[in-house]
Amino acid sequence: MSAAISRDAAWALLTEYNSDEFHLKHARILESVMRTFAEELGFAEEADFWAIAGLLHDLDFEQYPEQHCIKAQEIMRERGLPENLIRAVASHGYALTVDIRPEHLMEKVLYAVDELTGLIGAAALMRPSKSVMDMEVKSVRKKYKTPNFAAGCSREVIERGAAMLGWELDILIGKTILAMRRAEEQGIRVCDPDALAQ
Repeated sequence: MSAAISRDAAWALLTEYNSDEFHLKHARILESVMRTFAEELGFAEEADFWAIAGLLHDLDFEQYPEQHCIKAQEIMRERGLPENLIRAVASHGYALTVDIRPEHLMEKVLYAVDELTGLIGAAALMRPSKSVMDMEVKSVRKKYKTPNFAAGCSREVIERGAAMLGWELDILIGKTILAMRRAEEQGIRVCDPDALAQ
């Protein structure tokens, strides 16, 4: 599965529609996390596709929040991007803004980890280390159970994503922490004070 767009071209497209540092960082986190999941789940040959889907998943959110996952399809089609990439990006808005249900394993992962990375990043910010490198599943679960903590991160979406994958929530959290550690090792700061306000 090819993304049919280079990483540089995808970044140029993303920054054409996004300038907020929080959104750009979130895109880079998802790019890295999705690449890690591809490699870990036996889809290494599709890692570029998974990563580009992660990078572009919120393409329209900054400028078109009311048309999130709808406007992105229009923008991507205008640029001649492949339908499988367009579908993957749009499907992470399932049951929120679109009725495109995640079907491919990659789509299910993207759906499940999008909100979860924000919650884990917010939890990491509360740690003395300000890092996911010493984060444990039980620490995330404790924060997860507090509704007011990172309230913008939908528990319903996270749980629906875990169910789509057929994974226990703790498994999803654990795998996502490990993927975020890889991002941090690559120099991407995965926790951000702004995450608490999202």
